[in-house]
Amino acid sequence: MRVLALDYGSARCGCAVSDPTGTIATPIAAVERPATRKGMARLVRLVGEREIGRVVVGLPVGLSGEDTAQTTEARAFAQRLGEALGGELPIDLYDERFTTLIAARVGGRESEDSRAAAVLLEGWLARHGAILEDDA
Repeated sequence: MRVLALDYGSARCGCAVSDPTGTIATPIAAVERPATRKGMARLVRLVGEREIGRVVVGLPVGLSGEDTAQTTEARAFAQRLGEALGGELPIDLYDERFTTLIAARVGGRESEDSRAAAVLLEGWLARHGAILEDDA
């Protein structure tokens, strides 16, 4: 099963996908304006095209662990995405603190947002990869 990680931002949503074994996280093209009808439709198509079995949305909690306005916005986006996907796929929220900082240091060809999504996915896979093994 492939996992799609999203580093949500209102202007751009970084995206990364796992390989079917849940070993490798690869950044892919970001989706512009993901909360719009066009952006949400692109994400739904992406889930189908990549045969995604689970979505992980980055949760931007504050450094203290407290929710922020961005945390609330990311939660609402994850809920809308779940509805757009017909409630068919599990959607996990995962702490994304420091992912953009790490992505900036690593560099690469894809956007920094998508590299941050890959860092997010690597962290999620390290912690929850057994879920993929159970689903296999």
